[in-house]
Amino acid sequence: MTSVALLICGLILFSLAYKFYSPYIGKILGVKNNRPTPAHTMRDDIDYCPAKGPVLFGHHFASIAGAAPIVGPVVAAAYGWGPVAIWIILGGIFLGSVHDFSSLVASVHHNGQSIGKVIEEYVGSVGKHLFLFFLWMTLVLVIAVFLVVTAKTFVAVPAAATASVLFILLAVVFGIFLYKLKLPLGWLSLIGIVFLIICMIIGWNYPIAISLDNWITVLVVYIFIASVAPVWILLQPRDYLNSFLLYALLISATVGIFFARPSVELPVFTAWVVPKLGPLFPILFVTVACGAISGFHSVVASGTTAKQLNKESNARPIGYGAMLVESLLALIALISVMYMAKGDYVAALLKEGPITLFSQGIGNFISSFGISASHGTKFAALAVSAFVLTSLDTATRLARFAFQEFFAPKEGRAPSILNKNRFIGTAITVAAGAALAYSGQWKAIWPIFGSANQLLAALALLAISLWLRKKGSKSKVLQIPMIIMFVITLSALGLLVWQDIHAGKYVLTVIGSALFILALVLVFEAIKSIRRSA
Repeated sequence: MTSVALLICGLILFSLAYKFYSPYIGKILGVKNNRPTPAHTMRDDIDYCPAKGPVLFGHHFASIAGAAPIVGPVVAAAYGWGPVAIWIILGGIFLGSVHDFSSLVASVHHNGQSIGKVIEEYVGSVGKHLFLFFLWMTLVLVIAVFLVVTAKTFVAVPAAATASVLFILLAVVFGIFLYKLKLPLGWLSLIGIVFLIICMIIGWNYPIAISLDNWITVLVVYIFIASVAPVWILLQPRDYLNSFLLYALLISATVGIFFARPSVELPVFTAWVVPKLGPLFPILFVTVACGAISGFHSVVASGTTAKQLNKESNARPIGYGAMLVESLLALIALISVMYMAKGDYVAALLKEGPITLFSQGIGNFISSFGISASHGTKFAALAVSAFVLTSLDTATRLARFAFQEFFAPKEGRAPSILNKNRFIGTAITVAAGAALAYSGQWKAIWPIFGSANQLLAALALLAISLWLRKKGSKSKVLQIPMIIMFVITLSALGLLVWQDIHAGKYVLTVIGSALFILALVLVFEAIKSIRRSA
């Protein structure tokens, strides 16, 4: 199969899935427009704020599409492009998109609260608090890692630093003009795109160069402000504007692939076991991660997106559709290394890293229609860096939500300051992430993240399956993906724990074992809940 044929196959299958399968899922979830959403019923213009469909799509898409759907497929290509492509396409259609769509709708039907609230209602308070603690710790790890990754990107590519700072300022102005001055979204978007281009040009000509530690400090201050500021003035408009960078990247890469028609040199399959990665099952599946399914998406959908959904019918394009676009990005990321011979790919991956390989591949494709490969590579790198920063500030806000929800009072009791005060939750969250980043301890924990992320997806599917069962709806479309994800996650955790024990990595052994036990406890609590209601 050629690269062009693979891309066409993906586009056709994703389109058919959105046209025919997503309405079926929406019917099962009970999506209707005659109910006001939490964005209206609980509006506070800080976290709860109705957004226009295209704006929220951009915000949601930018939040879920960080570096992971690029890094995962590029690394997993070591197993050969065939199994990676199959998992991206089938996983995106039947697992990832269903997971994201159902997480969004379930949250909307529970006052815009997280999957933790759904777990509390159908599993119990213990399950909720276990889930939220695990979620908060996972997000703190994400914050720590992305603080360092973003700072290193800004040091390595100072032009991206300048452009990113200007994007933030542009977003604030955009939000004011859209929500306060009520300018039409169409014209404002066109103007915003023009200024995005100007920001990139300024960045290339006036790069900001400061040290790594100074960038981490600047980013710590930024994510604190981004987490507590009203969502309409910074996070939502910045993500919406940034999404145009990724749209441009997707379109230019797609057109470039059709023009360049890159040959396929990477084998369709290499080996069942790859050195430094492990066996194809289950490691390939947790490596591809966001390109097919990601638990982080359920946190975004039920964290920020559900609080801004204007009407329920918008949930299908935003929940199901955005994940399909991310799977398309993952497929393009895979194609960006398929033109390399196996030896060249392995050597370049070890030397350059997956993001550089992706950027160079996209640059080569774009050069086929007249733009220099150098400019194409720089543009791809800038787009990726913009989305790493987006994932950073989104993760901070989501961690704050999890922190506040953890301390939510039982019914009839007065809320505590830890539940109501967003500044305290943000300060504790940012301090924990910054401490982990400055200390470098995140390096010891990060290898477990892939499995932890997929465990989040399994737990979200478990909670939503219980919700559907409780209200008498069909739940097999959720139960089958849930079982698949539990098998993958528990297998991956078991394998990692075994390897870590033999390698003497006792911190990872303890964390991996704890996650394994957490999954079993929540499944056990769910079974008890089902038996009680039978």
